[in-house]
This record gives sequence, structure tokens and C-alpha cells, in this order.
Amino acid sequence: MRHEEGMLSGKHLPTVGAGAAATVAAAALIAIAGITGCGRNTTPERDGAPPGDHSRQLTATEEVLIERAEQLLVKKCMERAGFRYWVTPVEDAESRKGTSFVLDDIGWAKKHGYGGRFKRQAEETRRNGPNGAYAEALPQHERLRYREVLDGTPSQGMLSAALPGGGSVMTPRRSCHVEAKSRLYGDFETWFRVEKTATHLTPLYVPDLSRDRRFTSALRAWSSCMRDKGMHYADPFEIREKIGPLTEALSDASAHAVEVKIAVAEAECADRSSLAETARTLETEYRASHTRRYRADVAAFQRLRLTALQRAKDVVGP
Repeated sequence: MRHEEGMLSGKHLPTVGAGAAATVAAAALIAIAGITGCGRNTTPERDGAPPGDHSRQLTATEEVLIERAEQLLVKKCMERAGFRYWVTPVEDAESRKGTSFVLDDIGWAKKHGYGGRFKRQAEETRRNGPNGAYAEALPQHERLRYREVLDGTPSQGMLSAALPGGGSVMTPRRSCHVEAKSRLYGDFETWFRVEKTATHLTPLYVPDLSRDRRFTSALRAWSSCMRDKGMHYADPFEIREKIGPLTEALSDASAHAVEVKIAVAEAECADRSSLAETARTLETEYRASHTRRYRADVAAFQRLRLTALQRAKDVVGP
């Protein structure tokens, strides 16, 4: 969960009966995690897009650049407030390939499984990195100020954005994270509103998509293929839920081996059942037909991201 999403209210996904829950959850992952959505880790590489194309998605490499620039700007902001701050490694483009609804890259699966090693490394950095150690070593009053400067506090005022599927999300108006985003995207209040709209459109079309016969047929074929390999999963979402508990007590090497075995089977079955291709086609179709009223916000979101990309290049430098 990102820092600006610390206070949520309302529902995000529709309530469904137990029999439909797995399918709806799987469909939600299609839209959220890597087909054609607008959020982080969701965009395909399109390095050949025209430089004047103001509606294109960012590539994963470009997203990495923006996040790197944001880290550098946060560092400058923290140092102005009298604190030290270390730029932490940003998840690279290669590791982001494992966040899609269903793996269909057999080569990636053979090498990385579900990217567990990336996640474990990131968690280790978060727990034992220099920023956490530095903050913990500060006197209590300075530690509190450090957190307030970095992440903000409700006492400084809050921004609220309505979500398309109902509910809202809030964030502090002031912090070093807010300052960094303002430098990259421009007016932070506008960015916060359109970003929350563009990245929370899934509840509008997930229910219909999950009932589409093309999707349910491909999902059944995928599940049948997995059973033939001795792995009983109703959908890829079930694997994502179970892989953590399945590997948490294992050594790194053993956990990686388990991940690779299941991930390769998933990718092979995704190819055989055409589940990934079907999901991509349907996500594009349903998203377009169910989200027309939010076109202006989505266009603004894409435009601001491209603006941030150009500014990030100046921040990061050659």
C-alpha cells in the first residue's frame, strides 16, 4: 500500500456469493495487476510509441525512472528539514513482470518463479535499510517529527478523493512525498484525484467481465490443465493467496524451487488455454465500455504521467 493510500473508506469490489467469489477475484486481478490498466506495474513496454503520443501508457522502465526521481526529491526535502535520507533501490522493470493476473512468460517463470526473491529482498531492505535504522536511533520527539515530515499528518490537513466504485481515499496535504510528487506531476490535488480515479476503475466492470463466457471458459480450461499437472487451483488468484504460506518456512533455495515449479505450470497452462490472451482482450473491451464517463480524468492521468517522465529525466540526469 502506498503512503498516500493510508486512509480508505467505502467498498472497492462488489459483494458476491461464495460460488462466484474466486472468479470475481481473478477478474479483479486482471484489471489491477497487469493487463491494460493504468496503475503502477500495469503497463506493457511500448518503446516505439511516438514521442508526441500524449495518451500512451508508460513503460515499466519509465515508471522506474519516475520513482527514482521521486526518491531523489524526497531526499532533498528531508535534508532541508535537517534529516538524513537514503535513496532506496526502486523495483526494476524485470521484477515487475511477475505482477500480472496470470503468468504466461515461461522463460520468466523458469528464472524467477513468482518473484519471491524480489519481494524478500525488498522486505529486507525495508526492515533493515538505513532509513529505518536512522529513524529508530533518533530521540522520540525527533523520530515523530521525522515521520511527520516524510509522510505527513492529519493535523496538517487532508485531501480526499472519491473512488469510482464507491468510497473515498484520503492523504495528508503536506509531506516530503507530497512535495516530490508536486515537483513531478504539478498540482498535487489534481494529480491525487485523477490518479485515484484512473487506478480504481475495476469495480465498474469486474462483475460483468467475470461472467463473460469467454473468460469463464478459458479459466476452466486453465484450471483443468493445472489439474492434469497435479495442481488443484481454481484460478491464478488462489495461487497468489497460497504461495506465501506454502513457502514461508522454507529456505530461500527451496522456496524458489517451489515457486518455479508452480509458476512454470501456470505459464504453460496459460498458453495452452489462451487465458492471458482472453483476459487482455476482455479487459480492454469491458474497460472501454464501462468507464466512458471517466475519460477526462484518465486522459489527465496519462498526460500528467508523461509530464512527470520529462521532469524525472531532469531530476535523475544522464
